[in-house]
Amino acid sequence: MKNIHTDICIIGAGPVGLFAVFEAGLLKMRCHLVDVLPQVGGQLSEIYPKKPIYDIPGYPEVKAEELVSNLMVQIAPFKPTFSLGEKVVGLTKKEEGGFVVTTSDDTRVDCKVVVIAGGLGCFEPRKPELQNLEQFESKGVVYMVKDPELFRDKKIVIAGGGDSALDWTLFLSNVAQKVTLIHRNESFRGALDSADKVKALAEAGKIDLVLSANLQSVNGNDVMQSVSYTDKQKQLHQMDADYLIPLFGLSPRLGPIADWGLNLDKNAIVVNTVDYSTNQKGIFAIGDINTYEGKLKLILCGFHEAALMAQSAFALVFPDQKLSFKYTTVNGVNAF
Repeated sequence: MKNIHTDICIIGAGPVGLFAVFEAGLLKMRCHLVDVLPQVGGQLSEIYPKKPIYDIPGYPEVKAEELVSNLMVQIAPFKPTFSLGEKVVGLTKKEEGGFVVTTSDDTRVDCKVVVIAGGLGCFEPRKPELQNLEQFESKGVVYMVKDPELFRDKKIVIAGGGDSALDWTLFLSNVAQKVTLIHRNESFRGALDSADKVKALAEAGKIDLVLSANLQSVNGNDVMQSVSYTDKQKQLHQMDADYLIPLFGLSPRLGPIADWGLNLDKNAIVVNTVDYSTNQKGIFAIGDINTYEGKLKLILCGFHEAALMAQSAFALVFPDQKLSFKYTTVNGVNAF
């Protein structure tokens, strides 16, 4: 059994969890992060490391893996520690205050504050109900883009109407031989700017855009060779394709977090927007895992939540000290 003593245990080493280390570090609080994935970065590293992100302040465009790398450089001065590839399996509240977080590898993290940062546990892609889908998984059907070069000069079909489908359509239009985006509606759920760019590519003949269509089957022998779909008139069509990338989001599972006595709304933790605290004193939730009126599931919103969380966590970690808010632009990181 491995015993770790720290000020804050952060469950989830995605971008919001990593930035929470920075905000805590400015206030002299030590952090240990636990993540079920074998590397930091959360979904950015596991699902779309090469995906461009457009809504990080100061970055007109930044690849997911680059953002994660920059966050690691940013928090390096605060020397966080990690338990990666370990799933949180238990939480015990100590009588004298604080918590003990236990993991699947018998790691015990003794801490004063727990921050759930994305901590969705295991997540799986939402799969469309298609004939022969599972038969062609890894043989043409893929649910995430880890290496865009896999699709170099290939015919690909992307299905979905959210940000991931739009972003990858834009990106892979410069990589693949042919890109077809299929969406079951006439309008998209993703960013309006991205939707406009996709439509412009379609009008210029650089991609094929098929709206009000429903996928029906994946076809082939040893590997996928084509995709069938029906249009708005219910007529069946078939198109040649080397790859199908269904991007319908993820199905999160809270796992043991659901048993911690937290107020939940479906698969999200209800928080107080003053500091993103939960109904359990000493436990905070930031990032996509939380919910409140007006919630936006954006990385930049999670960064904001991390900053306010750290201010309240300080009072729990250092109850006898008075918090004096400072600006890094004046004093620099090393001054803290």
